[in-house]
Amino acid sequence: MSDETTQKPTEVADFDLDLHTYRLLQAEPFFAALSRRIHKSSTTAIPTAGVKMNEGSGTFEMIYNPNFFAKLTDREKLGVLMHEMYHIIFEHVTGRLPPEGMSKMWNIATDLAINSHLMDDLPKQGLFPTRDRFVSYPVGMSAEWYYSKLQQDRENKEGAFDPEHNKGDGEGQDGDGDGGMPDSLDDHSGWGEADQDTRQMAQERMRQAVEDAVKEVQSKGQGWGNVSSGMRERIIDMITPKVDWRKVLRYFIKTSQRQNKRSTVRRVNPRYPYIHAGKKVNRTAKIAISIDQSGSVSDQMLSAFFSELNGLAQKVEFTVIPFDTRVDESKVYVWKKGQRKQVERVLCGGTCFDAPTKFVNDHGGFDGHIVLTDMEAPKPIPSKCQRIWFTTEQCAKNPYFQTNEKVIGISM
Repeated sequence: MSDETTQKPTEVADFDLDLHTYRLLQAEPFFAALSRRIHKSSTTAIPTAGVKMNEGSGTFEMIYNPNFFAKLTDREKLGVLMHEMYHIIFEHVTGRLPPEGMSKMWNIATDLAINSHLMDDLPKQGLFPTRDRFVSYPVGMSAEWYYSKLQQDRENKEGAFDPEHNKGDGEGQDGDGDGGMPDSLDDHSGWGEADQDTRQMAQERMRQAVEDAVKEVQSKGQGWGNVSSGMRERIIDMITPKVDWRKVLRYFIKTSQRQNKRSTVRRVNPRYPYIHAGKKVNRTAKIAISIDQSGSVSDQMLSAFFSELNGLAQKVEFTVIPFDTRVDESKVYVWKKGQRKQVERVLCGGTCFDAPTKFVNDHGGFDGHIVLTDMEAPKPIPSKCQRIWFTTEQCAKNPYFQTNEKVIGISM
């Protein structure tokens, strides 16, 4: 993005943001893809720019004052565009609010969180951590962190609320008790005011738009432009469905039990020979649990996983298979119903998924195969029974190999 401080001002009457968007976003593939999914309209009803939600359709719209935009450099125009889209991405518009509700302090907190990633790309009236009255605020924190910090500073009359900051401002305490805090660069009016159904519909539509934009840039191999790695992770996390790994684990066991139902004829009761003896069903499933012994699988994750398995072991029979690049069969053990086990490491080394998969395939009789791992190894050979992977949340988002099998992140 080149700073064009000497560029010729655009005539206000002729300024149309849509006409500039393509040129401005050429170096920002993700935001270009997302921008095409957000309607833009000009108005002089606000001094700068903002985003709002159409309560009738549950869609988002960026509104901007053409007089304001026409005076900005290209770099600042792009910065404001990205700032507004970040507000939408992180659901500030649809009601991501603190318990106290909407306030000027929350507006400032959301701007500080976003502007951490746009430090040199916005007009000077923007609010930035590490600058001016926010000099003690670090960059890269969440809106909730900045909000908590602002509350603490207000209570203690320090930091951003140090009385020294208000000298010469000509401002006193405002209605929210914000002590003459500066206004946000953009307009935040109307945020969080829609009813719950409308907000939910808008959130779902925006998540879909963000997901489509991510898929578009990934499919075209365009990259993310200047989006920081930290912000990229947050965007991916936002569109990644949140899964309760414990529920998934229990469901996997349950479906394996169904597959393992075996009917056996009951003996005829001699007292009632005319009554059909019926059948009984054996519901005990046999599940292979392959435990990656590499050091990157933390003790905390192992402990949480085994804690959950202790409860499930009341219903099924587990065969625990520790592995690194091989399976030492002397370390394999059967965890029968009702037993309680403690996690322990018995091997150390690299990782090869073929080793436990071959063990499961060769021994047969298993109804399911669960693998606890960091997934940092090549894709394994196919499994003869249904297989599921449990790993860290980070590895679940960026697996070492692609697979059609379920990969579930364990949250700590």
